[in-house]
Amino acid sequence: MRILLVSSAFSGLTQRFYTELNDAGYLVSVELHLGDIAKLLEGIALFKPDLILCPFLTRRLPKEIYAHTKCLIVHPGIKGDRGPSSLDWAIQNNEPEWGVSLLEAAEEMDAGAIWANKTFPLRPATKSSIFYREVTQAAVDCLWEILTYFDAPDFKPEVQDYSRADYTGILLPSIKQEDRKINWKTHKTDEILKRINAADGSPGVLDEIYGKPVFIFNAHKENHLTGKPGDIIAMANHAICRATVDGAIWIGHLKPKVESGTKSIKLPATFVLKDLLPKTSPETSTLKSLLSKTIKVIEIDYTKPGRQLPCQEVWYEQEDDIAYLYFPFHNGGMSTEQCKLLLTVYQYVATMPIKAIVLMGGEECWSNGIHLNHIETAKSPADESWLNINAIDDLIYQIITTLDKLTISALAGSAGAGGAIMALAADRVFAREGVIFNPHYKNMGELYGSEYWTYLLPKRVGQEMATALTEQRLPISAKKAWRIGLCDKVLDKNHKLFTAQVKHLVNDLVTDNETLREQLNEKAKTRCYDESLKALATYRKFELTQMYANFYGNAAYHIARQNFVYKTGNDKATPENIAIHRQKEGQTQKLSLGSMYHFIWQDYYHTNDALMDNQHQEVFILANQLVSSINKEELVKNIQLIYQHVKEHFNAEEELMEQSGFRYYKGHTKEHKIMLEKLIEIDHKIINDDWKQNDIQGFMDKWAKHIINSDMAFNVYQKEQELGPIL
Repeated sequence: MRILLVSSAFSGLTQRFYTELNDAGYLVSVELHLGDIAKLLEGIALFKPDLILCPFLTRRLPKEIYAHTKCLIVHPGIKGDRGPSSLDWAIQNNEPEWGVSLLEAAEEMDAGAIWANKTFPLRPATKSSIFYREVTQAAVDCLWEILTYFDAPDFKPEVQDYSRADYTGILLPSIKQEDRKINWKTHKTDEILKRINAADGSPGVLDEIYGKPVFIFNAHKENHLTGKPGDIIAMANHAICRATVDGAIWIGHLKPKVESGTKSIKLPATFVLKDLLPKTSPETSTLKSLLSKTIKVIEIDYTKPGRQLPCQEVWYEQEDDIAYLYFPFHNGGMSTEQCKLLLTVYQYVATMPIKAIVLMGGEECWSNGIHLNHIETAKSPADESWLNINAIDDLIYQIITTLDKLTISALAGSAGAGGAIMALAADRVFAREGVIFNPHYKNMGELYGSEYWTYLLPKRVGQEMATALTEQRLPISAKKAWRIGLCDKVLDKNHKLFTAQVKHLVNDLVTDNETLREQLNEKAKTRCYDESLKALATYRKFELTQMYANFYGNAAYHIARQNFVYKTGNDKATPENIAIHRQKEGQTQKLSLGSMYHFIWQDYYHTNDALMDNQHQEVFILANQLVSSINKEELVKNIQLIYQHVKEHFNAEEELMEQSGFRYYKGHTKEHKIMLEKLIEIDHKIINDDWKQNDIQGFMDKWAKHIINSDMAFNVYQKEQELGPIL
């Protein structure tokens, strides 16, 4: 069955539908509805779908599409609900229950027949949280329901009928800022939170602070502080605390309102208000301080367990011998400062007398790597990018090298880019069913990526799969992540059950002291062995060399980042990696600078024999030349160059060993023979169009081990022969 996803963006619910359908074996493609009707119609004609699904659509579908092909649209509302602000109104009106309907496309918006409908209790939470959790899962449940009877001849969708008792929804207009407006002198805390929650994600609630028009996001109820309604009474963790008539709320993020035609970015509240907040310093006069409104600056003691403030972004909880580390950074981005804070708390927790550290992240988003908004507004985005990538690298290095404790990544929320790689730094990775992994970087202007991904990713899934993940740039489900080895367990889709299961599993892992000791010993041995093959510093140096070129060498990353944070992309076409109907027949993707396959000469390969080292190093150059080949003719030529060079080197080395009476001569030459046979095998595979890049990776792994173990031993023997017998 051919299913086309028509969506306004390839994110969130669209990615969830894409991975669910792919996992189930459906032929699925994506066409983005970006406003060009002719392009949209062309895409549908190319794919010829049996069914069109619209998980997230902000534009109207032309009638000529749904007149010829069955089109079902996800609407986040209960039966009878209609309008573009469905979820916003439900949250702001404090509805006890809400739902999702899968509707047939019709000329009148949201008026089509209902194919499936699911309801759920409406949590007091932000719109983005509810959409990510309840709406997405209900939509997936609707998807599988309709696919069970899509071809059933006796199935008839339910025509909407407002005379029925179960049709409690109504047509509501698009919600305006006037509808969301906060009156700080009359609205109570809970009412203000509902309004901010209903606009969280987008567009925010328009308000005014110190005369500056701003949109409010990321609000939390304060439990103790009070003050004059509307006043800012405290600051902590770059959030501001604003008094209400019956308490106060913390506001984490703001976005300045700007003139039409210009764009602004959501940032931490104190960043946006930095030039407006009262300055406090020891030089401030007593009279001036008495006349000004006092804002309490609260310092968080991160060594204390628990979340001390509602706006706190990093904290830990200890249960017996296990520490759970939480870092629900807003939208998953991790700035330089946030990475350093998380590292500090992690290092403190690592000194505690515990057996395991569980990285819990955030419930909606585990982590998305470096913080593009912070980078965009920095004085030098290139410099801030460099600082940010090094800060997250420092954190991941600390996790990898924690050898005396078991480390677990528990992903209740999705993870992308460096955040997806960061999860792999732990010994175990547990994921909630429904989580989406995007372990790639290249969509951001061909960004190479760091976070030790060239070590962590192939270690988990192998070189070939690591290359596929990073080159194809496609999202994968938790279930697929488990199948390929990216995660160890997939747990319940319900967040509360997921957390309970994580705690049960971790308790089991640390209860048996003898088993735990064996696991930690094995972990230490593996780390030492991996370090002997290739140091973590070498992986980092190579990755950062590529990243330096991204940050300082060209504009592609900076343009892509600006388009992303300002949502001003000029691309009017669906990316070919998700639109299989737009890929040319027989099209193959040449490995680019983002490829896994780069063979690097390490300092510890040196034998202090200049001739031998040059000959060894030449093989690395030739191997890189091989994987850069653009056609079969070049592949054949380059593999033969490697074979000829290696054979000549082995012949000269064997002659020297035989002449010097090296006692391990036979074993050494046997290794030579095996490696030459491997090169012959690769040559045959290339000729028969059956070769894969990981074939040369396997040879290069053997080549590096041969240098370290066998050639080094012969080199030591030669030095001993030169010195003569010790008297």
